[in-house]
Amino acid sequence: MSTLGGGSNQTKYPDQHRIKYLSSNWIKYDNNADIHHYENHYESYNPMRDDRFFSPDPAQKAIAQALYDAVRDTPIISPHGHVDPRLFVSDSYDWGTPVDVFIIPDHYVFRMLYSQGIQLEDLGIPRLDGTPVETDHRKIWQLFADNFYLFRGTPSGIWLRDEFERVFGITEKLTSANAQTIYDAIDEKLKQPDFSPRKIYERFNIEVLCTTDYATSTLEHHRTIHDSGWAGDIRPTFRPDDVVQVNRPDWRDNINKLSDLTGIDIVDYDSFIHAIETRRDQFRAMGAVATDHDLENAQTVKLQQIQAKTIFSRVLSGNLEDGDTVYLQNHLVIELARMSAEDGMIMQLHIGVSRNHNVYIFDKFGRDTGADIPHPDSRFVYGLSSLLNEYGNNPNFRMIVFTLDESTYSRELAPLAGHYPAMRLGPPWWFHDSLNGMRRYFDRVMETTGLYNTVGFNDDTRAFPSIPARHDVWRRASADWLAGLVIRGIIDEDDAHEMIHDMAYNLAKKAYNL
Repeated sequence: MSTLGGGSNQTKYPDQHRIKYLSSNWIKYDNNADIHHYENHYESYNPMRDDRFFSPDPAQKAIAQALYDAVRDTPIISPHGHVDPRLFVSDSYDWGTPVDVFIIPDHYVFRMLYSQGIQLEDLGIPRLDGTPVETDHRKIWQLFADNFYLFRGTPSGIWLRDEFERVFGITEKLTSANAQTIYDAIDEKLKQPDFSPRKIYERFNIEVLCTTDYATSTLEHHRTIHDSGWAGDIRPTFRPDDVVQVNRPDWRDNINKLSDLTGIDIVDYDSFIHAIETRRDQFRAMGAVATDHDLENAQTVKLQQIQAKTIFSRVLSGNLEDGDTVYLQNHLVIELARMSAEDGMIMQLHIGVSRNHNVYIFDKFGRDTGADIPHPDSRFVYGLSSLLNEYGNNPNFRMIVFTLDESTYSRELAPLAGHYPAMRLGPPWWFHDSLNGMRRYFDRVMETTGLYNTVGFNDDTRAFPSIPARHDVWRRASADWLAGLVIRGIIDEDDAHEMIHDMAYNLAKKAYNL
């Protein structure tokens, strides 16, 4: 077999690249490096180094390796992400092609390609108006491979290489020349029963995976998973943006859907709040432990009830006055915090991103198409003041805050999370979910916040096969950071071993009551 698991030929490698004995299968080689592969098992001439991402300092590297080895196989807690629950409704999910897995659903991938002038239509990204786009997935994959060099040194490059090697057994670097052979190898695996999402979930050693679901989601896929008897733990997360972001063009339609799902006729503010509370209860019945809120900034305002009711009536009728939508949305964040304090759902705030910055792309392709940009107007200290003074000292309330504005880490977020009992600081998110982003996070927040006011790691991904790669980067980065503390005498090795287990597993499980 070839090194890519397809075809039956011999592959020549330079003599210095040795091929190792693998499990109960074997590989024969001679001095001319004519390699014969048996049983479709092989090791690449260029495998990922096991000491990757560690300091080159020998003493620190040795400690980091020992810490990482202690948690490398720890079960994965995935408390926040965007994996589609449809993947898990049965044992026979059809992945489609490698393009359906790696390119079309992953805005990290097509965002980079678009930045180099490649049109999203040429990558098969569907348009809102139904205009035809490229449907030849081999052609799309070739275009991807031709430009794979663009991902050098990026988090996406790290994740993709990890996915290719550890999930699909592809250890050759993707190039223009081998693109179709690699396509065939992955495509063959995707059709095998052992590569169904359920089987991969089990192989990844995932203990729990939480999706993100709008308030108007029917939760039918979660219900099917729950009723199927499968042992995998897939839970929804309540994301009410579609009904509380009252300036959305589809808001009125979403209110009607919320009425249908709850059986509550939303005619005023009180019935609106009652419907949201009822919907939260329905999510909790399906295992949800958290809510999730997309906020451009952290501004919160507590309105008097008469003010909230009056503004909501104007919004519902369409007779808006200046500032109505902003005041109501800022007030509803506090109202949702009140609900979390009462029903125990963890409140997640994702703050600091300007959504759909590229209007041209938004108009053609819609939301979540790679045109979201971090911004510095987060307003944590003053913006969260109303919310934290209302619920920040409440023992029944837990709020996890994420940001894309790194400049606020040491100045605002670390001091806030290091004081308010109800607040925890989320891990580096999105653009900063990277090796260097994690290092900056450790340096900027840990001294003030303390490790135990953080929540470990979550992968926050739509790309299901990338989950172990993302957690692996976090575990390696954490191990290297802790090893540096040991080397400098800040903590001892016993502390470091407890802390690495907390960072890899315990903190996330505790923070989300899992």
